[in-house]
Amino acid sequence: VTINILQTPHRALVADLAEDDQQVPMQVVFVVFMAMGNFLAFSIMQIFEVPVEHMFELLLGICLLNTVCIAIQFMVARETPLERDPNAPKASKCAPVMNVIEAVKSSPCLLYHLAAVQCLVWIGNTAWNIYGEMWFTHSVFEGKQKAPKGSPERQAYHLGVKAFSHGGQCRSVLQLVAALAIIVILLNTNLRPRLVYAPCIYIGAAASFLAALAVGHASTFAIVCFTLSVMPEVGSFAIPFGLVATLNKRAEEEGKQVSTALQMALLNCCVTVGQQICTTILAAIEGSLSLEKALPCVFILAAVAQTIAGSGALCLDDSPPGEAPSADSGMEADETMEAASTAVEACA
Repeated sequence: VTINILQTPHRALVADLAEDDQQVPMQVVFVVFMAMGNFLAFSIMQIFEVPVEHMFELLLGICLLNTVCIAIQFMVARETPLERDPNAPKASKCAPVMNVIEAVKSSPCLLYHLAAVQCLVWIGNTAWNIYGEMWFTHSVFEGKQKAPKGSPERQAYHLGVKAFSHGGQCRSVLQLVAALAIIVILLNTNLRPRLVYAPCIYIGAAASFLAALAVGHASTFAIVCFTLSVMPEVGSFAIPFGLVATLNKRAEEEGKQVSTALQMALLNCCVTVGQQICTTILAAIEGSLSLEKALPCVFILAAVAQTIAGSGALCLDDSPPGEAPSADSGMEADETMEAASTAVEACA
């Protein structure tokens, strides 16, 4: 809830302030800060032997941290509020709803393509983000949360939580490094965003396949797979939002009506759609299998969904807008043609 509520206005604000060539890299900066927050969160989990038994203390700390961050935002962020034209006709009460519908109808096809990819990516991300700890504790270490204290099952559960927390820290470090690498690639090369996004998704799909079919009870292998599974999340929180921001910035410069915040909210909604699909399918599988056996099935689902998503990302139309040939390129072409004609005459 916190992610979805806070990300949309923050991303829209950054999109308004950034230049056209800064849109995608600035959206990647969000992932950098997310990596720092994730590292802190996974470190906090190590405070308690069984974190789920101390949810009140953990949630209270998270609420206090969010409050401090939002207070800093209000102190630092500045934006120019929109002013209604005093001569404009009075809008009807249904105007906000109609504006939303109009904005969705006028959105480019790329937005809907990104939305479909986002849904598929987050089916896989949900398998790791929500059920990753259960996989470590129940499937990899075969522990039990409610086992008597001091029992082997209780100890195995504790080791599973510890491995999950350690893997989360490694995951956060990779998230930070990958985000910085994406910024460097996009700023210093001509590589298109889709060619960065698709490999990130495929890496996550491979990690999910390995987790379902090859890990078994190998804790180190499980940590490696969990670490690599963050790559689709890095891409999904960077590339799609950057492309939408870039499109809207160009449309705004052309005098078209845009709704950056609405379109980014749509992408965030696709995140929740993927989460609901994954959760619903796991609940259905648990009707016939135990949790320990159901979780690998969910990772197979994640792998298939992200494989399709990676193929969809490769087909994204992220080509730059067509530009007329510059005067310099025209002069170079004329000089080349003239040189070719001279060469032909000389041979003749």
